[in-house]
Parts: sequence; structure tokens; C-alpha cells
Amino acid sequence: TVGAAGPATGPAELPGAHDEAARCLSALRALGHTGSGGATADLGFIGVLLGDQADLGGYVRRTLGPVLDYDAARSTDLVTTLDAYFAQGASLTRTKTLLHVHVNTVVQRLERIGRLLGPDWNEPPRTLEIQLALRLHRLTQGP
Repeated sequence: TVGAAGPATGPAELPGAHDEAARCLSALRALGHTGSGGATADLGFIGVLLGDQADLGGYVRRTLGPVLDYDAARSTDLVTTLDAYFAQGASLTRTKTLLHVHVNTVVQRLERIGRLLGPDWNEPPRTLEIQLALRLHRLTQGP
């Protein structure tokens, strides 16, 4: 897996290019593109967010903070449930199968997530933000 950056024009730009390539490599791995290569420009919206001025942790915290805090305080894993739910196309049946739990457990967890994130958490504009934050959370947590 290869993360690329540049061009760098001179020795002063090499550290920045190296940092960008390392962020790109981490993103490729986190997105499941192991064995391939690319630059931040190849990563779509994530590539834009990986620029030098991006505050990935802040974005994740603003979007998923209540769920992350709940998980940390209670040793639960609602973030994994939320991630699985979106990965399974918002299908309760496929989510319960992936998580190896009863469908009622999935429903209860999603209700808790709704209380934590607000009533619009499952509306299309908000789900895009949440799904992006989930991907970035995986990215910032490392492989």
C-alpha cells in the first residue's frame, strides 16, 4: 500500500509532503484499500479533509462526541453498532446478523444513539455527516 504526495519543490517542502503521504497511507488502510496506492486527491472528500489545516479529531468529536462519551463511560460499543448499521444499508436484519445479536438489541441500541445524537440522526443530510465521522474515527484510531 502506497500513499503519495507532492510535488515538493525543494528540501523545505519535503517534511510536509512526507506528512501528507503518511496521512494518505493511513487513510488508504483505514478505507480498506490495502495493496493499492493513491494520493489525497484520489480519496474524494476524505482527501480534502486530510489537508494540512484539517481538524479530523474535532470533526469526529463534534459529530459523534455523545456516543463516544457514552461508550467510554459505560464500556459499551454503540459506535460499532452505528457503523455496522450504516455498513449494512440501514437494515436491522443484516445489522443484527453482522453483530451476532437479536434484532431487538439493535433497535434498543439505535434508540439510545438517537437519544444521544438527536432526533435527526437518521435523516439523509445528518447520516452523511455521521458516516463521514465514523470513517474518520476509524482513520484516526489507526489500523
